[in-house]
Amino acid sequence: MTETTAPTWLTQEAYDRLTEELTHLQTDGRKEITDRIAAARDEGDLKENGGYHAAREEQAKQEARIRELQAKLRNVQIGTPPDDGVVEPGMVVTAVVAGDEMTFLLGSREIAGSADIDVFSPTSPLGAAIHRHKVGDSTSYEAPNGRQIPVEIKAASPFQG
Repeated sequence: MTETTAPTWLTQEAYDRLTEELTHLQTDGRKEITDRIAAARDEGDLKENGGYHAAREEQAKQEARIRELQAKLRNVQIGTPPDDGVVEPGMVVTAVVAGDEMTFLLGSREIAGSADIDVFSPTSPLGAAIHRHKVGDSTSYEAPNGRQIPVEIKAASPFQG
């Protein structure tokens, strides 16, 4: 039996923003870097050419970002996750963590965009502990010092961005 990957939930605004960034990086961004590398190469000795090495490093970072965006957009679902009280990426979660109530988005900064909300990755210790739990569930996760941190899920609703 093959396990399917859960979709990445993105608002239409987040999807449009990431798609636009990917298109820019794959077209104008690549051309700009290629032009900078060519100009630096024309300056001569590549061993001691700081501009060339900086442009190549920027090219590597840009290509990594392109791969990251392609991966994020590969299995994307536009809209919001179902409002069924189950914690999953794309949900705003209110939880009592070690006695303190906090509200945050489970997902990525790309989902949040410019929204002023804390974001926890589903792969973070807290995110992994609450993923797929329901409102009213209690769970815990292990802190880096080995201490168990109790978590009680109070609310979970789709992020509206």
